[in-house]
Amino acid sequence: MLWVKMWAKPQALMWERYGQELEVALYVRRLVEAEKPESAVVLSTLVRQMADSLGLTTPGMRGNRWRIDRPAEEDETPAGTRVPPAIAPASARARLRAVAGGSG
Repeated sequence: MLWVKMWAKPQALMWERYGQELEVALYVRRLVEAEKPESAVVLSTLVRQMADSLGLTTPGMRGNRWRIDRPAEEDETPAGTRVPPAIAPASARARLRAVAGGSG
């Protein structure tokens, strides 16, 4: 289930582009291990580093120069309201784009 959730994320577009299937698989395995009550603290640190590398955290997104754009529907809604899932874009991956240069 976690594997499927990971590949539904916008970042998956870039993972596919750069052939990072193995890195995502290792991240999923280590995350499952780190969530166990008896897991070592060092494993949690490793999972955080892997999340950064895969662009799953804010610092990781910034480091990879990735940005997830909001759907156009969200731009047009009044503040404080959400777009219902029924009219959200079909693919979250369509919102991910690499930001060229150092700005952003």
